[in-house]
Amino acid sequence: MNIKLKYFVILILLFCISSPLFCQEEIKTIKRKVAIGRFSNETQYAKGLFYDKENDPMRKQALDILSSKLAASGKFILLERDDLDVLVSEAGENMNKIGADYIILGSITEFGRKTEGQQKVFSSTKTQTVEAGVSIRLVEAATGLIIYSDEAKGFAETSTKQTMGVGGTAGFDATLSDKAISAALSQLVENIINKCMDKPWRSYLLSIEDGTFIISGGSTQGLSTGDIFNVYLKGKTVTNPQNGMKIELPGKKMGTITITASMGDTPESEVSICTYEGEQINAENLLNYYISDK
Repeated sequence: MNIKLKYFVILILLFCISSPLFCQEEIKTIKRKVAIGRFSNETQYAKGLFYDKENDPMRKQALDILSSKLAASGKFILLERDDLDVLVSEAGENMNKIGADYIILGSITEFGRKTEGQQKVFSSTKTQTVEAGVSIRLVEAATGLIIYSDEAKGFAETSTKQTMGVGGTAGFDATLSDKAISAALSQLVENIINKCMDKPWRSYLLSIEDGTFIISGGSTQGLSTGDIFNVYLKGKTVTNPQNGMKIELPGKKMGTITITASMGDTPESEVSICTYEGEQINAENLLNYYISDK
């Protein structure tokens, strides 16, 4: 009886190990490069006579909170650029010069605080509330198009209570500002992540030397030896007469590349060396091609 039971247990284990649940491979994630500029402050506070744009703590709070939330997802390489607004205006439609896949532009649209109290015969209550509103725009660097735009509000409050003179007392809680901004950004971060990751990852051909292809991107983005990606010839760009918007048509698949090595010290300078199989590539016009994981 014990022998039969052992065989039964072994068969169950073999079945479980061979089932798809155990055989699934870990989905490979290629990190996207995202450039984040400083948030603008569009609140009434920023319109005051003594407002100092260069030393605005709320703008820095919003930037730090958003950066932390995106970094915690493990899906991005963050490029914080204080001069991003200038770069965007200078780049015009050619935002690839910024060196990122996506560009995040944000602003604090609302900010207010209030203190309310309630006095009773034997007790008193004091409640501090902060409300913050933020707006986010996600721009695809390759096209210059805004692929996501939204706004959200966040709230934070704290209360103190005294009964017959016994209980807590508190001045204004400065951490409420962080909590309110964080609550607002939390509503937008998941959508930002989904929009960035839903679109195919892209890289570009940098050089072809003696049959060896060099592309942008390396190990910090998640590229590793043996990875295979598709090479496309860019599709024709047409203009929509209704709004003047330029639209890139789907590209033509030319072949595949296989990564053999990666090098570079920083995410901006990393490159990968690859072998190529497919149709002839015009080495004199590499800007007409791109690499994709789909």
